[in-house]
Amino acid sequence: MSSEKGLGNYEIHKKIFTKDMRKDYTILIPQMAPIHFELMEAAVRSCGYNAVLLRECTQKTVETGLKYVNNDACYPSILVTGQMIEALQSGKYDLNKTALIISQTGGGCRATNYIGFIRKALKDAGFENIPVISFNIVGMEKMPGFKITIPLVDKLLKMVVYGDLLQKLLTKNRAYEVHKGETQKLFDTWMDKCKKLLTKSTNKEFKQSIYDMVADFEKIELDTSTPKPRVGIVGEVLIKYHPFGNNHVAELLEKEGAEVILPDFMGFVKFMCTHKITFNTLLNTNKTSSKLMKIAIKLIDILEKDEKIALANSKKGYLPPCDIWHLEDKVKDILSIGNQTGEGWFLTAEMIEYIEHDIPNIICVQPFACLPNHVVGKGVIKAIREKYSEANISPVDYDPGASETNQTNRIKLLMTVAKDNLAMKLKEKQAIDRENEADDVEKVKNADKLKT
Repeated sequence: MSSEKGLGNYEIHKKIFTKDMRKDYTILIPQMAPIHFELMEAAVRSCGYNAVLLRECTQKTVETGLKYVNNDACYPSILVTGQMIEALQSGKYDLNKTALIISQTGGGCRATNYIGFIRKALKDAGFENIPVISFNIVGMEKMPGFKITIPLVDKLLKMVVYGDLLQKLLTKNRAYEVHKGETQKLFDTWMDKCKKLLTKSTNKEFKQSIYDMVADFEKIELDTSTPKPRVGIVGEVLIKYHPFGNNHVAELLEKEGAEVILPDFMGFVKFMCTHKITFNTLLNTNKTSSKLMKIAIKLIDILEKDEKIALANSKKGYLPPCDIWHLEDKVKDILSIGNQTGEGWFLTAEMIEYIEHDIPNIICVQPFACLPNHVVGKGVIKAIREKYSEANISPVDYDPGASETNQTNRIKLLMTVAKDNLAMKLKEKQAIDRENEADDVEKVKNADKLKT
């Protein structure tokens, strides 16, 4: 009897976000990827929702998350739930007119189970009346007051293109800029422009803005006389982008003398689209969904076309947007595309993509409690090294109790190897250049002898 009562205490009352709530409710968005989500806030607001991005994240956020989420859960779950509860406890928002939103992918990890963690935490913290909106395209939970419309999807996809492009332009130019701070200043200017363009712009204006943005960043003077090791970051989708979640790994790498490369968020979107296609390929199911997802990927490729052209015309060597079908094909030598949980085979594919673009140094960041990502991340490193001898990969775990000193030491060790490998590569190139130069001189001498 008592056990039944105990179970009853955790019956979750699902508060519905109604159409009437849309008029005056504030919707809180947890942080995940600072560049992209800054733009997301503007995109969602332009569609009539009073969206507010929760930008701040501190050690107190972690402690709040641990208070309401079991520490066996992955670090992103703890961070996101902590950020939401902390915001509700802050007194900044009218609790009778506030809702939360979280994405759900429908897969077998936190991206699906998040909403259960959050609702239980809300109940325990005394906020059971707060609606939680599920943002998903797989038909999981539906809320009458929040609709995923074609205009919203269009703006969100354009937001991702802008975010990916700004991310590339920022990290590349900041690594080599002659006038310190110039890149950040231009980035801030274009961030404001992109927010306005997302609010109201035609497709023609969107396309032109891509070329204008790249052209503006081309004007930044770089000093590339001393090449820096290029270090790519891969891993769990929140941890690889969230500065607090990864203890500011990009900043640390730049201080250690690296040029940091972050993967495109659109690559993850394309990967999610491949799920139904993979089900159809391997299990002969979801035929209609498979066709729709193939169309979706084609439309995304069309949307990225101008970004690809603009970056290809640059001489600064930016990483182009990924070809998801090429990555899927390349990864099959290492693991099955049936690996979809967590970041699935796409995490492995991102490492291959980096290596193919002469970015052999890779930090693989992952929450300690994320078993699937340990399989497709740490678990494939040996196989990747056997196929790509130049690969210099270091896995780094992140969770509330992880040692920051250990994380820093692993990153510094990777940078030591990266610098040594780059120095050796430059020496080899210089030796080849000298040989070619000597051959050219000899050819000129032989030509002169033939003339005489």
